[in-house]
Amino acid sequence: MDDLTLLYHDGDVAAFHKPSGLLVHRSPIDRRETRFALQEARDLLGRHVYPVHRLDKPTSGALLFGLSPESARRLCDSFVAEDVEKRYLAVVRGWPPEEGAIDYPLAEVEDRMNGPRETGALQEALTHFRRLATTELPFQVGPHPTTRYALLEVSPRTGRRHQIRRHFKHLFHPLVGDTKYGEGRHNRFFREHFGCQRLLLAATMLRFPHPRDGRNITVEAPLCPAFGSVIDQLGWRETIPSNPS
Repeated sequence: MDDLTLLYHDGDVAAFHKPSGLLVHRSPIDRRETRFALQEARDLLGRHVYPVHRLDKPTSGALLFGLSPESARRLCDSFVAEDVEKRYLAVVRGWPPEEGAIDYPLAEVEDRMNGPRETGALQEALTHFRRLATTELPFQVGPHPTTRYALLEVSPRTGRRHQIRRHFKHLFHPLVGDTKYGEGRHNRFFREHFGCQRLLLAATMLRFPHPRDGRNITVEAPLCPAFGSVIDQLGWRETIPSNPS
């Protein structure tokens, strides 16, 4: 597993690149885990940090912390008010439309030892996406003699748990490497053919109002080597857009 690395830091906010496989904080589902982003961020900065949002354990990318209870509260308020712009890169099975919005309510998810379980009432959930690249590989993974995959830029407007993964399952274009909501045969194909052992979902950009003065802060996170290797093997590197300033 890669290390947690600092992307941005001032007196109120710190943003890190979280590697795939690292929990944000302790969880009863992963009792054997000994590494947590919260603890590692604290150790790197030598001070307390306060989480303001989540990244799933298998998702890599930009992770934001407040450096005081007050800054954390204001950042949390920004996430709730949908004032934070989030962008992800994802690899999915099949070819979704060139662009679209998935407006599909989701119930809260509770992680359990035998898998995620939906609890409570449905909540509004909205995810925008655009297709960046496609490929059709001469391998029979499913019922067809060839197999299609696509690279997407994804912008969730709401912040439901596992939202992106659940929305693309709903669209019948599950994320590659997703052991909870994906398809095992495609995950195995990427492990065997590309050496990819992870979920192909990465948070590449966060733009948020600074908790002290409201100015826009943009934090970009690079792709980790494992994700980048898949992108390069599929010839997609030049299709990844630069995030606007």
